[in-house]
Amino acid sequence: MLYNVLYTGGTFDLFHAGHVNFLKNCRKIAAKIVVSLNTDEFIESYKGKPPVCSYADRKAILESCVYVDEVIENVGGADSKPSILQVKPNIIAIGTDWAKKDYYAQMQFTQQWLDKHDILLVYIPYTEHVSPTLLKQRVKDY
Repeated sequence: MLYNVLYTGGTFDLFHAGHVNFLKNCRKIAAKIVVSLNTDEFIESYKGKPPVCSYADRKAILESCVYVDEVIENVGGADSKPSILQVKPNIIAIGTDWAKKDYYAQMQFTQQWLDKHDILLVYIPYTEHVSPTLLKQRVKDY
């Protein structure tokens, strides 16, 4: 089944093959992919340090990806509901790296909230052995 609108969110710092694989898999299940991009300020408050790439750079990179139709600012910070309601998706996709974490608490919504808005949450396979953290370490070791 192909869904109309898919929402996903994140930092997408140091865009890499894992990000591409994730977005490519999103495209397989939805006609339109909307990425809610975390702001530099939110990332710094959440992770304790700013992203390597600025919001403007990360947005430009995502907008150039063939699998992304629209990039919006994550206006709610830790509370993703405002951005989700702005997009009005049928489906939210996250990586399987979140499968053992409390994604609902992270996003500040509940299954009941998703049900009320008729939104399905799905997990997309995480690409192993590639991440911004690993890329930073490889550069440092270079």
